[in-house]
Amino acid sequence: MPQSDAVGTDTTLAPAPAPRTVASTRLLWLLGPALVAGVAYLDPGNVASNMTAGARYGYLLVWVVVAGNLMAWLIQYLSAKLGIVTGQSLPEILGVRMRRPTARRLYWLQAELVAMATDLAEIIGGAVALNLLFGVPLLAGGVITGVISMIVLTVQTRRGPRVFERVIVALLLIITVGFTAGVFFAPPEAGGVIDGLVPRFQGTDSVLLAASILGATIMPHAIYAHSALARDRFPVQEGPVATRRLLWATKWDVTIAMAIAGTVNLAILLLAASALQGVEGTDSLEGAYAALQSTLGPVVATVFAVGLLASGLASTSVGAYAGAEIMHGLLRIRVPLLLRRLVTLIPALLILGVGFDPTQALVLSQVVLSFGIPFALIPLVWLTAQRGLLGAYTNRWFTTAAGAVAALLLVTLNAVLLVLVFGGA
Repeated sequence: MPQSDAVGTDTTLAPAPAPRTVASTRLLWLLGPALVAGVAYLDPGNVASNMTAGARYGYLLVWVVVAGNLMAWLIQYLSAKLGIVTGQSLPEILGVRMRRPTARRLYWLQAELVAMATDLAEIIGGAVALNLLFGVPLLAGGVITGVISMIVLTVQTRRGPRVFERVIVALLLIITVGFTAGVFFAPPEAGGVIDGLVPRFQGTDSVLLAASILGATIMPHAIYAHSALARDRFPVQEGPVATRRLLWATKWDVTIAMAIAGTVNLAILLLAASALQGVEGTDSLEGAYAALQSTLGPVVATVFAVGLLASGLASTSVGAYAGAEIMHGLLRIRVPLLLRRLVTLIPALLILGVGFDPTQALVLSQVVLSFGIPFALIPLVWLTAQRGLLGAYTNRWFTTAAGAVAALLLVTLNAVLLVLVFGGA
């Protein structure tokens, strides 16, 4: 079985987990990394995309949410498998394999920009939520969101991955309740949901929204982060039985995480389709909140805003973790996680401070993310197909084929997104 031969894990990211005999552990103990990585699928960008799709087109794009979630399952499993089998994260492996310093630095630059764009959307989402709930000015809300995320990261660096997972999972529970509660007050039409499973579009704008949904769903930083989260939790195992048990448990972990993320994203779209279709202003987070308040009442709107706040806090913490791992793996530079968190707050606070439209900033951040998807996804599929790296755990041919199809589809749709955005559609 392949052993790690790369640079050692950055101890500023997380203390090494205590060795355990996998055969004697319970499945519950093995769950967690995918739930943390899965928070990336429930960030404010997802909320904006799904809410807009449901309000404009009803149930038309249900199939996009379902298809995106199925692709996300495969992608996240491959990322976790890479970390478990090799004991290295995707950035670490690429950092070793990229021999030329210039190529490695350029790759790091695009990955870092993607991480910062992700962070931008999440800080803005948290700031908007605080503004909706308590009337906090957006700039102050951004500062508060950043400070709370630093506290969460302090837990990760001092208490280790297990405690960090518990904090993120608790926020995930709040997100789930906040974004699904409204569906119980405005149940979707069963016929409309079934009809929405048939792939189709209605004009250029629906294609743009479909690409936005997928762009907000398949996040590059979640691919980088999941391999590192799996590495931090599970040391490289001696013997095939232990490793196969970990991979089996990981499939359950990813399945549970993606089931939650898919259900919540679908609930957001269905809520907008059943209660907000045709309502003006729902293409912004503030407008969606106001529409929910007027149609379903202040309680549902408040619960939604609380979910949005939890979404911003959880996803920005995971995004900061991913950014630190990207820097460590590709540049082999150890920067304290909290210091890095402080630096990456600056762009988001500047945008909030100058009064730039929060929704427009969210849209632009999704465009930046679109550029980063092929750089994370294609290497992941390629590396997990290398027998010299994964040995007996190399992808089977149909897994590699499915990964290649998913990569091709996502890259194509994100190229369409970029064309439509810059083409003025």
